[in-house]
Amino acid sequence: MNINETRELLENVKNGSLAIDKALEDLKDLPFKDLGYAKVDNHRELRVGYPEVIYCEGKTPEQIRGIVEIMLARGSDILGTRASEEAYKLVKEICPKAEYSKMARTITIKNKEPETTNTYISIVTAGTSDIPVAEEAAVTAEIFGNKVERIYDVGVAGIHRLFDKIDLIRGAKIVIVAAGMEGALASVIGGLVDKPVIAVPTSVGYGANFGGLSALLCMLNSCASGISVVNIDNGFGAGYLASMINKL
Repeated sequence: MNINETRELLENVKNGSLAIDKALEDLKDLPFKDLGYAKVDNHRELRVGYPEVIYCEGKTPEQIRGIVEIMLARGSDILGTRASEEAYKLVKEICPKAEYSKMARTITIKNKEPETTNTYISIVTAGTSDIPVAEEAAVTAEIFGNKVERIYDVGVAGIHRLFDKIDLIRGAKIVIVAAGMEGALASVIGGLVDKPVIAVPTSVGYGANFGGLSALLCMLNSCASGISVVNIDNGFGAGYLASMINKL
């Protein structure tokens, strides 16, 4: 339940079109719903503007289905990250319109039609191997009502590919850059655009990449201004933050 839906409920009570007992029924699970293994935060969208997102890794498919079932009853848009196909199949049984992205490993269910932004988010990858992380960011941004432009495989090893798309990147309100190896692409783009850049280090690379640590440190130590850095492989975090900035 978001702030507009809560206001409508209160106005309906005030004008007599909704009985107080029915309103209480709608509100009784508003803080959270305790499932034993999870406490579904039904109040989150009202507090922060976005519904709870299900981090699926570490949860059983049955637990994921149970959480989704509660969220469906409240009419929320639903995003599950790091989801397996097995979990998706169980969710599909209770919600046929659920969609699965094998590349992003996400489950999405759209129950509302969000107002789409006029501005867009550019999502840029250094290489093709970074696309799964970028797609997690893209799916996250899109379900929250943002336009997204994907610019993939334009890393510094062939920097002419980047310049071919620079106008599209510069036209965005915010830019997400996913890069592994040494993570240099975020610094390059940070020096070319007048928009905030969210850098996502990925775990793509050989041994001395240390599972994304080298890219993370490179991005944190960038000499280009206006760059913020999220955790290694955290496409969701980048997409969520970009959505918040894009809607300011």
